[in-house]
Amino acid sequence: MRNELAGDIGLAAGKSQYDAYCKRILANKEILAWILKYAVTEFSDMEIREIKKCIENDIRISKVRVSPGKTNMPEPEKISGGSEEDKVPGEGEIFYDIRFSVYLPGKKKKVKMLINVEAQKDSYPGYEIPSRGVYYGSRMISAQKGTEFSGSDYDSIKKVYSIWICMNAPGYIGNAVSEYSIVKKDCIPGIPDKREAYDKMTVVEICLNPKSKKGNRLTEMLNVLFSMEMKAEKKIKELEQRFHIPMEKKLEKELNQMCNLSDYVVEVGLKKGMEQGMKQGMKQGMKQGMKQGMKQGMKQGMERGRLLQQIEVIQKKIRKGKSLEQTIDEMEAERSLIEPIYRAVQENPQSDAEKLADQLIDAEK
Repeated sequence: MRNELAGDIGLAAGKSQYDAYCKRILANKEILAWILKYAVTEFSDMEIREIKKCIENDIRISKVRVSPGKTNMPEPEKISGGSEEDKVPGEGEIFYDIRFSVYLPGKKKKVKMLINVEAQKDSYPGYEIPSRGVYYGSRMISAQKGTEFSGSDYDSIKKVYSIWICMNAPGYIGNAVSEYSIVKKDCIPGIPDKREAYDKMTVVEICLNPKSKKGNRLTEMLNVLFSMEMKAEKKIKELEQRFHIPMEKKLEKELNQMCNLSDYVVEVGLKKGMEQGMKQGMKQGMKQGMKQGMKQGMKQGMERGRLLQQIEVIQKKIRKGKSLEQTIDEMEAERSLIEPIYRAVQENPQSDAEKLADQLIDAEK
């Protein structure tokens, strides 16, 4: 029980730190300029280096807030001062992942816009992303009263963008970008079209799927940036050479940290999966035992469940370039147990865990 609880706690802490680094990397001006170039219509014709100059220094990053039971978790980190939450009595609190302002060069004067960038692990976390985007955008507009405009000067409302980056999109969606905005429709023509009067909010949904062949330069870059498979060195090289993103010391360090945390989250998750696999194996074994003998069935179920999880861990390590010695050391297991599995995975890189498990079990008979 304690191991399971410790695994859950370790996994939660690792995920929290990984999420924090994701936000910090997204908040880098070079990365934000890329997002603005492809997600904000007003910047589509500008060069990345010019867009970068339009981003103000008021970039704010929020994290999970400190609450009972989370006292020792890292406190919210901010690049600059100010609150990332809009609070109204009777309403819930909203924390923005990243929020900042930009100034778009205009013919007469610079035009200010407010931008919100959110990172999501799923494209459907139990609700439609555009619905939440509209809510966030609406709050960003209503919160402007008393700061960006006062009284009845509603024409001074600044346009807002709420941009949602959704990872792990299903195959039928793949890499995709959609925009949701306010448009004018004439039921009876006659009212002049003054776009600046209603073009106040846009929600953008960016879905990522590294296996999808469609997409654009932004989805390609973001898939590299958030790849769970790619090593830090290769990721940095790809970003520099393919996308010409200069690696400042801070960005390079944070990318390395994110990749290390990615490995940690996967390791803890797989370890927890092994424990669950053993439990599932016991359950399957008990069912088989009703026909073949409960003791033998439980043993077979436990062994297969454990073997499947070990195969998955070793497949991951081989993809990361880990040697046999490193794998044995990191898994803290006997060579006689790990070596045959490592060799089987190495010799059959395309085989799935189930097939390899059958092969190894048959070899022991």
